[in-house]
Amino acid sequence: MTEERFDAAALEADRATAPEMRTSDSRSGKVVFWLGVALSVAHIYFNSFGTLSTIWQSAWHYGGLGLMGALIYPVWRARSGVGRRFVIAVDVAMGVLLAVGAIYLASQEPAIYARGVRLSPLNWVAGIFVIVTAIELTRRTTGWIIPALILIGLSYVTWWGSEIGGVFKFSGLKPETVLFRSIYGDEAMFGTIARISSTVVFMFILFGAFLVRSGAGEFIIDLARAAAGRLVGGPGLVAVLASGLTGTISGSPVGNTLSTGAITIPLMKRSGFPAKFAAGVEAAASTGGQMMPPIMGAGAFVMANFTQINYLKIVAVSFLPAVLYFLSVAFFVRIYAKRLDLRGSSDDAPKIGAILKSGGPAFLLPIALLVVLLVIGFTPTFAATYAIIAVVVASWLTPNKMGPKAIVEALALGARNMVPIGVLLVAIGLAVNVIVTTGVGNTLSLMIAQWANGNLLVAIFLIAIASLILGMGLPVTASYIVMAALSAPVLFDMIANAQLVEVVASGSLAEEAKAIFLLVAPDQITALGAPMAEAEAKALLDLVPPDIRRTLLEQALSPEALITVLLSAHMIVFWLSQDSNVTPPVCLAAFAAAAIAKTPPMATGLTAWKVAKGLYIIPLLFAYTPFLSGELDKVVPIFLFGVLGVYALAGCLEGHLEAPVGWVIRAVLLVTGVALIWPTGLVFQMVAATVFVTIFVWNMRKDSPANP
Repeated sequence: MTEERFDAAALEADRATAPEMRTSDSRSGKVVFWLGVALSVAHIYFNSFGTLSTIWQSAWHYGGLGLMGALIYPVWRARSGVGRRFVIAVDVAMGVLLAVGAIYLASQEPAIYARGVRLSPLNWVAGIFVIVTAIELTRRTTGWIIPALILIGLSYVTWWGSEIGGVFKFSGLKPETVLFRSIYGDEAMFGTIARISSTVVFMFILFGAFLVRSGAGEFIIDLARAAAGRLVGGPGLVAVLASGLTGTISGSPVGNTLSTGAITIPLMKRSGFPAKFAAGVEAAASTGGQMMPPIMGAGAFVMANFTQINYLKIVAVSFLPAVLYFLSVAFFVRIYAKRLDLRGSSDDAPKIGAILKSGGPAFLLPIALLVVLLVIGFTPTFAATYAIIAVVVASWLTPNKMGPKAIVEALALGARNMVPIGVLLVAIGLAVNVIVTTGVGNTLSLMIAQWANGNLLVAIFLIAIASLILGMGLPVTASYIVMAALSAPVLFDMIANAQLVEVVASGSLAEEAKAIFLLVAPDQITALGAPMAEAEAKALLDLVPPDIRRTLLEQALSPEALITVLLSAHMIVFWLSQDSNVTPPVCLAAFAAAAIAKTPPMATGLTAWKVAKGLYIIPLLFAYTPFLSGELDKVVPIFLFGVLGVYALAGCLEGHLEAPVGWVIRAVLLVTGVALIWPTGLVFQMVAATVFVTIFVWNMRKDSPANP
C-alpha cells in the first residue's frame, strides 16, 4: 500500500467513525502521533516483557488512551481562533488530569483497603472525575446511547432502583460503595474488560495496523482480483474474498469497508453492478471479516476469556460457519451478475504469477507464525508481539520495505485506532458492574426465557433485537461483552435443556442422572429406561426443581456436549452483535460504503441487510444443530446442506438463479432452503437437496445459449 493510499484510508476512517475530529497535521495532531507511538511501545512492553497488575495496566491503558482521545475529539466545534485555543486548552487540561487521576487511583488501592474501604476526599474527587471523563469521551467517540445507559445504570443503583416495584426493585447502595466498586470492582472500569482491552484487543489492533501499513491490504486485494476477477460477477466476488481476508485482521467492519471498499466498490461499479448493490456487498462482506478465523477481529480471544474455552477450539469450529457466511454473500453476487449478464473481465486482473514474484505471499508469514505460536501454547499477546516483528521482517521481502518511519507510523496508527474502542470498553465496565452488582442480567435472562415461553427461536429473535439496538452505539467487541452478560446464560439453558429433552426421550439417560429422579420423582424411574414422546420427556423434566436442573444437566450431558452448548450460546450472541453494521437505522459499515459509492445511506443499508442474510441464518444452525461440535461426521453434512440451503434462499429472494424463476419456483426454493437448513432429518434434507439440484440444473439449461 502506498503512503498516499495509507493516509487517505486513515483520513476516511477518521471521518466515518467520528463527526468531529482534529486533523493529524495540527500541533495537537503531532502530539497525538507521538503519544500513540509511546503508548503502543508501552503496551508491547507490558504485554510481552513486563509484569503489571491488572489495575495498574488498566490505569495506564485508560490514562494514555483518554489523553489521546481528549486531544483527538474536541469537546465542541469552535470556528474562531480564540475559541479554538480555548477548546484546545480545555481538552488538554481534561486529558492530563484524566491520566493523572487514573494513575493516582491505581496507586491508592492499598491505602483504601487499609482504611477499611473508606475513600479520602481526594479519592472522591479523582474517582468522580475519571468516571465523568470516561462518560464524556464515550459521548464524543460514539454518541449518546452508551453514556445514557451508564447514567441510567449508576442512578438506578444509587437512587431510583429503590423507588420502583417488581422484579427490578433494588434496595440501593451508598454512593461511596458505588464509587469504589465502579473503579476497583472485578467487572468495573479497571477490571476484567479493561484488562481484555489493554491486552488482547490492543495488541491485535496494533498487529492489524502493522499489516495495513506494510502493504498487506494491497496484496490481499490483488490476490482476490487474480483469484476471482475473471469469474461471473468477478469484481463482486473480489470484494467478498478481499474483505474476508482483510477483515479478520482489521478489527473494524467500518475500517475494512473503507480500506478495501475504496478499490472494490469502484471496480464493481465499472463492471456494471449498481452502485447501491456494490456498496451493500462490500458492507456485508466487511462485516463477515469479524467472524473469520484465526483472529476474528480479536473476538476469538475475548470469547476465550469469557468462556474459558480454548482459543484453538473456538477458531477451529468457527472456520466453516465463516466460509458459509461468505458463500451466502457470494451467491447474491453471482445471482445479481447473472441477472444483469455481467461476465468476468481479464483486462485489469493481475496474474497470479506476477503477485507471487512481487513478494506479496511474504505477508502470509506473520499470520502463519501467529497461528503456530498460539498452537504451541504462547499467550495471544506474546504471539501478537512476535507476529508484529514478523510483519516488519516480511515487508523486506516485498517492494514496500518497512523502515523506521513506517514502523513509527504503524505504532501511531494502532494506538489511534484503539482510542474509541479502548475508551468505550473501559467505560462499559461501569454498565457491566451495575449489571453484576444488581443481578439485572439474571433478571433479564429470566424475562427473555419467560417471553419466549420455552421457544428458542423467539429467544434468539428477542436477543437479535436487543443486540441491534445496543450495537447502534457500540463496536462489535463491546456489544458482544454486554450482550454475553445479559443473554448468553439464557441461551445456554435453553439449548442445553433442548438437548436434555432429547436424551430423556431417547431413553438413554445416564444412571447418575436417573439417581436425581429418585429424589424428585421416584415413581417415574421405570419410565426413564425406555423411549418416549418429547412431550412426556418435557413433563418429566418439569418435575425437577430449577436449583437441581443444572446438576441434572452436568450428569446427563457429556463435558464435550456442555462445552459445545456454551460455545453455541456465545457464538450466537457474537454473530448477532455484528448485525448493527448492516441493519438500518444505524448501520455504520453500510453508511461508510455509501459514502464511497455516493449512494443514499439508508437505501444502501437495506441492500446490505438483504445481502447479509447469512448473519441471521447461521446462528440458527448454532442453536439447533451440532455445527460447533468439531465432530467432522456431523459438521460437514450440516455445512454442505447449509451451502445448498442459503443458495436456495438467495434464489428465492432474488427470483433468479442462472435464469429468472417464477413465483411457483420461488415458493419451492423457499421450502427447499428451509428444509436444507433446519434439522429436519437426513432423509428430508436429501430430498430437499435433490429438489434444489434439479431446479438448478433445469434453470442452468434454461440459461444456456441454446435456450434463449
